[in-house]
Amino acid sequence: MNTVQEVQSYVHAHGMPTKGKILMVASSPTTSAQTGWPIGFWVAELTHPLRVFQEAGYEVDLVSTEGGKIEMDSYSNPTDASGYAAHDIISLGYMQQDWFNEMLGNTQKFSEVDIAHYDAIFLVGGQGPMYTFRGNQALEKLFASFFEQGKPSAAVCHSTTLLLEAKTSLNELLVKGKTWTGFANAEEDYADQAAGIKIQPYRIEDEAKKLTDTNFKVAAPFSSYAIADGNLITGQQQNSGAAAAELVVQQLNR
Repeated sequence: MNTVQEVQSYVHAHGMPTKGKILMVASSPTTSAQTGWPIGFWVAELTHPLRVFQEAGYEVDLVSTEGGKIEMDSYSNPTDASGYAAHDIISLGYMQQDWFNEMLGNTQKFSEVDIAHYDAIFLVGGQGPMYTFRGNQALEKLFASFFEQGKPSAAVCHSTTLLLEAKTSLNELLVKGKTWTGFANAEEDYADQAAGIKIQPYRIEDEAKKLTDTNFKVAAPFSSYAIADGNLITGQQQNSGAAAAELVVQQLNR
């Protein structure tokens, strides 16, 4: 008896119709007041989700907090002399593409986009968001707009700092009654010890634990861990970006 097996690929190839558009938001370059380092976004938290989205058939637009050229955190660069991210062949592959480098070189400011054109939002983490996302009321409002429209609304790693203060149109914390995750204290301990300096001005887990009526949850340090509570999707750190993106795609494909 003959067996017929059919497989449909969703690789976003040239000329293939797209299923929709996803907005990714990264931090513009800034300087850490804590360390004095130039900081920006963590490249794996852009490229790993980007790969998931493109292979699922979605277009992606990348915007930033200030517009213009954005810079990856040096430790996240797979070609950095530190070798910290040398294993990240996904990012290395994207970095060989002219269109990818052109995208990083000229981003639109997030406040200039029309959310009606997008099906989901995904916040890219890194060291920059601890300064450029926290307290950014316009970005909080943008994220809450996606959330309240029922669109998948995702944040990973240090970009989850936005959720410490983001509120709905009812003036309630967006994370009220929600289970979510972000960069863990154990991971901050590891990073501080490796660098020999306290890197962050505050810790997301500490701040989240101060909030009432919300459940901040973490898994083993640097494990791939993402949570979807309704259409709020969060990933713990740089190894969780693809998992968070897959949860976005699952919701979009329903």
